[in-house]
Amino acid sequence: MNNARILIIDDEPQIRRLLEITLENSDYKVMLAENGKQGILLAANHNPDLILLDLGLPDQSGHDVLRELRLWYQKPVFIISALDQEADVVKALDQGANDYLTKPFRTAELQARIRSALRSQQSTNGATVYISGELEVDLTAHTAKKAGEIIKLTVTEFTLLALLIKNEGRVLTHQFILKEIWGVGAQTETQYLRVFVGTLRKKIESNSNKPEHILTESGVGYRFV
Repeated sequence: MNNARILIIDDEPQIRRLLEITLENSDYKVMLAENGKQGILLAANHNPDLILLDLGLPDQSGHDVLRELRLWYQKPVFIISALDQEADVVKALDQGANDYLTKPFRTAELQARIRSALRSQQSTNGATVYISGELEVDLTAHTAKKAGEIIKLTVTEFTLLALLIKNEGRVLTHQFILKEIWGVGAQTETQYLRVFVGTLRKKIESNSNKPEHILTESGVGYRFV
C-alpha cells in the first residue's frame, strides 16, 4: 500500500482530475489546489511527500510559488506546464524544482519519475553507500567500484559523481552543476562540463554511448538514475 501524499497545484480542472485518478489508482493520497495561495496553504498544513506544480496559475506565477515553497519545503517539486521554452525549464530547475514535464505528458512517464524521486528521498536520508547493478559508490570513503573493481576517479570526477548521486532523479542544470563544482565564475563553461561528464561516463557506464546512469536532458543539464 502506497502512503505517499501528493499535492497537485493546477488551475485546469481536467488536468487535476486526470492526475487525481491516475495517482489514486496507484494508491497515492492526493490533495488538490486550483491556485497558488491554496497550494501553499495545503503544503504548509499537510507536508506532502511530493508536489506537482503548474506555472500558469490564476493568482500568481508558478515561479513565485516555487520560490516561496523552497524557503521551507525540502521535498520534491515537479513542474507540469504548457510552457516548454528552454528558459522556463532552466529557470524552474535553478529555483529548486526537481523535474519538469510539459503538457501534454505521458502519465506512465510521470509515475516513473515520481517513484524515482520518492525512492531517492528515502535512500539518501543518511545513506552513504549507493549501489546500482555493477556500480557501487561510497560517499563517505570517496570510493567507487564497478563489478567489484576500484574505479580511478580524480577528485573533481568524484565530486561531480557525488553531486549527481545526492540528487538522484532530479534534473540538474548545467549552470547549477558548474557553480557547485567549479564556482560562480564557471557557470558559462558548459563545454568544460560535457568533457568531464563524457570522461565520467566512460569510467562508470557499461556503455558510455548508451548511458544508464548519467542521462542528458537536452539543452538543460543532466539527471542521475
